[in-house]
Amino acid sequence: MNVVVLAGGLSTERDVSFKSGDMVAKALRARGHKALTLDVFMGYGVEGDDISGIFDRAEEASVKVETIPTEAPDIEAIKASRPGDSKSFFGPNVIRICSAADIVFMALHGADGENGKVQAAFDLFGIKYTGNGYLSCALAMDKGVTKQYLSNYDIPFPAGFSLQKDTYKQDLEDMEINYPVVVKPACGGSSIGVTIVNSADEMQKALDDAFFWEDEVVVEDYIKGREFSCGVLEGKALPVIEIAPKIGFYDYKNKYAAGSAVETCPAEIPDDKTAEMQLYAERVAAGLGLDTYSRMDFLMDEKGHIFCLEANTLPGMTPTSLMPQEAAVLGTSYEDLCEELIRMSLAKYE
Repeated sequence: MNVVVLAGGLSTERDVSFKSGDMVAKALRARGHKALTLDVFMGYGVEGDDISGIFDRAEEASVKVETIPTEAPDIEAIKASRPGDSKSFFGPNVIRICSAADIVFMALHGADGENGKVQAAFDLFGIKYTGNGYLSCALAMDKGVTKQYLSNYDIPFPAGFSLQKDTYKQDLEDMEINYPVVVKPACGGSSIGVTIVNSADEMQKALDDAFFWEDEVVVEDYIKGREFSCGVLEGKALPVIEIAPKIGFYDYKNKYAAGSAVETCPAEIPDDKTAEMQLYAERVAAGLGLDTYSRMDFLMDEKGHIFCLEANTLPGMTPTSLMPQEAAVLGTSYEDLCEELIRMSLAKYE
């Protein structure tokens, strides 16, 4: 098949996306597919270039990536680096190349890659893509909306509230906050802009950090405990994986720097807790309509209470990503997983 592996974009997870895309493209090429890694924002060449035969030279034409930087990208600098003055999210020739592919493998993370906008555009253009539909992505992207939408599904979430950048100071005056809490962007990923706040004195800096990335933030009760994740493929939960950062919490650096966290799969927890977490993961997927693949993140406190943190509609596919590790426990190789994600996604179009 001719496959576009779509990555990059204008998300804070842009660099992570490139690494996912590079890994996926290499895996698909190893299986005989013609896989082209394409930056959705920078595009390929200039508008109107001859793209005939591009899949025959896919590896040569692909975006190249080495490592994931330890700091989030400068999005404004990236915007300024694209030639021309087009305000379009799609770079030169992106729609043309994607339209020529048998399917687009969505390796985008965060922002427009996971909030449903790209999926909606592709639906209008008749472009086939991997993963979930635009509405499910939109519901899952906003952590506050996710909790409200799933409030009747018996899924435990940390208690909390949302704040808007323009009105948060007035709103906070009327609230009594029990510290510690977690402050994070409502739609962010990779733990960028996330702070554990232990007192009122630390609150303003945490809000400033979160509002730097988005105009809405979520404030939640801090749950002290162990961190887990559980992928779901076509409604069926994968084995649970535990993530134990060696220092601090599971932040951006610990997620993508090799050796920063100890990841154990299957997680070494009682069978009933594994089953409970898998049940919640399947309920989240079903409730949000995540009908192909997704991954849910959890915390378990010292008393064994489980809390769902969020749903990921395009789970990472980097060397340290969680879902490939979970699939490997079931005997599914990385290459097999990539092909399986394409298979289940194409089935939606039949």
